[in-house]
Amino acid sequence: MSAPPPPHRPFWQRASWTAAGLASLVLGVLGIFLPLLPTTPFVLLAAFCFSRGSERFETWLLTHPRFGPMVADWRARRAVPRRAKQLAWATMTLGSVWAGWVMPAPWRWLPALVCIAVAAWLWQLPDADPR
Repeated sequence: MSAPPPPHRPFWQRASWTAAGLASLVLGVLGIFLPLLPTTPFVLLAAFCFSRGSERFETWLLTHPRFGPMVADWRARRAVPRRAKQLAWATMTLGSVWAGWVMPAPWRWLPALVCIAVAAWLWQLPDADPR
């Protein structure tokens, strides 16, 4: 039995979802290089947006050698690769230490608190099968 076809959305909605997906994907790719900017959540958000805006972009993301397995694991089991978790924790730690060093006193703990919340959420997720 196949899934029902997705509802037809007006062009402006599809364009908006696609633009949000592209913006999320760009942020995810930037997160590879910038601490405090996680890659995995932005790639998953991009997949969500593309599923509502562009079948072509969604298919491209699902078949991408780096991002596709991550999205498939998330959709199947809400699982995140252990390596992605470890990299996220490491970059969030480094970014929080840096933010604590350079930010003014009343705000310096905010990035660390947000990162602790994200790390706790990541910890409770199942590990994706290693590839």
